[in-house]
Amino acid sequence: MLKAVYLRRAGQAASVAVACAVLSTPALAQKRLQQQAAPRVQAAPVIPSDPDDAFVALREAARKNDVERAYAISATLVDYPIPSYVEYFRIKPQMFDGSGLARIDAPDDQVRAFLQRYKGQAIADRMRNDWLLVLGKKRDWANFDAEYPQFVLKDDTQVECYALLSRALKGQNVAADTRNVLSDVRYYGEGCVDLIGYLVQSQQIQRSDVAFQARQALEQNLVTLAGRIAATVPDARVDSDTLATIVKMARNDPSQAVAYLTASGGSLSRDEQGAAWGVIGQYAAKKLLPDAAFYYRRQMDLGGNQWMSDESQEWRVRAALRQGDWKQVRQAIEMMRPELRAKDPAWTYWYGRSLKADGRDAEAQQQYQQIAGQFNFYGQLASEELGNRITLPARTTVSDAEAMTMRSRAGFQRAQKLYNMNLRFEGTREWNWELRGMSDRELLAAAEYARRVELLDRTVNTADRTRAEHDFSLRFPMPYRDLMQRATDDVGLDMAWAYGLIRQESRFIMSARSSAGAHGLMQVMPATAKYVARKIGMADFSPSMMGDPNINIVLGTNYLSMVLTDLDSSWTLASAAYNAGPGRPKAWRSTLTRPVEGAIFAETIPFNETRTYVKNVLSNATYYAALMSGQPQSLKSRLGQVAPSAVTTTSLP
Repeated sequence: MLKAVYLRRAGQAASVAVACAVLSTPALAQKRLQQQAAPRVQAAPVIPSDPDDAFVALREAARKNDVERAYAISATLVDYPIPSYVEYFRIKPQMFDGSGLARIDAPDDQVRAFLQRYKGQAIADRMRNDWLLVLGKKRDWANFDAEYPQFVLKDDTQVECYALLSRALKGQNVAADTRNVLSDVRYYGEGCVDLIGYLVQSQQIQRSDVAFQARQALEQNLVTLAGRIAATVPDARVDSDTLATIVKMARNDPSQAVAYLTASGGSLSRDEQGAAWGVIGQYAAKKLLPDAAFYYRRQMDLGGNQWMSDESQEWRVRAALRQGDWKQVRQAIEMMRPELRAKDPAWTYWYGRSLKADGRDAEAQQQYQQIAGQFNFYGQLASEELGNRITLPARTTVSDAEAMTMRSRAGFQRAQKLYNMNLRFEGTREWNWELRGMSDRELLAAAEYARRVELLDRTVNTADRTRAEHDFSLRFPMPYRDLMQRATDDVGLDMAWAYGLIRQESRFIMSARSSAGAHGLMQVMPATAKYVARKIGMADFSPSMMGDPNINIVLGTNYLSMVLTDLDSSWTLASAAYNAGPGRPKAWRSTLTRPVEGAIFAETIPFNETRTYVKNVLSNATYYAALMSGQPQSLKSRLGQVAPSAVTTTSLP
């Protein structure tokens, strides 16, 4: 059924034969001998003279797994303040090749010495993560099994796959655990493909399981990965597989996929037909086509979810929400994989709403009560369904002494050093490592310390972790308040919404830069900044000015006001526009056949990032409004309703 993307062995042999034939010609052979005989002259790597610059260069060499450059730079950083990172960045390139695959000739003795020297530190756990990938690759199960229990974070799917493979090789049945670990194909690696292959060989999973995993990869457009998974089954073929063809068709044109399925459905089992309708429904729902709900009904008529991806199951609910079909919303959630249903409070909330629509109010209330205590979008909506407005929990304050004791923690010191060099990945890992096992009061002290040293993203992240004691002034800080007040007053903008957006956009990191080039607190794109500056008469504007908080806030709030006006003063639509561009929410809105709740519009946004963004911005804004006013608030009223509109054009960038 499924095709391997890897070259067939015969093809590989032929390629090798051709290569050998080419190299055996006299002229090329002579040239090759001359090259081998000639001494290799390599220029010495240029090493920055400033130690911090050299450290950043060392990190980059390690990222590229450039062994020679990493070794040369590390030799100049003998007395660097964070020696553990210098040593890690020197060793790590010896563990992976240029394409990022683990090497079986990694320096095990150096790794062991490193783990002993920095035992208990975040960098040791990261090194152990890397070493486990190496040990799994070379099937050194004795050392893997000894090291794996000491791996604290366990946040690497490929390591988890190797751990399951080790257990399977010892005769354990790991099929059920494998299905949970392999729920998201985006994080597969060599280890996960190897695990699938062994489980097929040992008959713990079936050919149909492999086909399902390959189709999940195809749904994410991970064609190469799909082929690698498929190759674990002898004589597998992806390109001629009817379901694989339907996946590829549905991504571009669901109606074409329907025609193909109708014509070839006889070659599929009942379960496979159900999977096909589910995939078509998913892509139709993402395109906001009204037929999506019909396609999903066809799927539901054919049975359960055995061969439906998590994404198809989620979009089945969203398609029914957009159609206002509460019966299908309820049925779709009831058919969800239990682990998927429990993972996101969205499905608890919408299940409650579907029960309420069916007149089962008492059962609906039970659903809302399960999540009403959560400080998030659906927790807030559930609280309102129970008749409550959104208020702030009682505030716990910590003393100056408690906050300043955090200054002596080595992990925070390393984090600050890394943040000063804008190495946020490493800095955040160090900071979060230090938070492990802290009580609520200690977390609030750490959050307050972060505020004092102007690491506001860590203030937010740390305060967000408390369970019973809270300080929402730390969860929702308001820096530059005078600037914000002036800027929002000038354009008549709700300051709570503006703060809610900044909290989501940049977490108050003034130097934040996105991969697309958005800059500063409000993450304004350069072209947008120029457009707004021209509109408001800022004649001397240049992009370099976006690092100034005042300029960034003035341009960002002015653009936000323009977007809000362009979208009929809907905070839901304008939030989506700020993230995805103003044209997209207009296009999404144009597909509506009736007014829908803002919450339904938000949940059915086709872009994952924008959907999460809109929910978080409006949830944030509700809490900011409560902080500023001291009065109970309503998220539902902020969301409002989104009405159909045929207008899809905009003059805004």
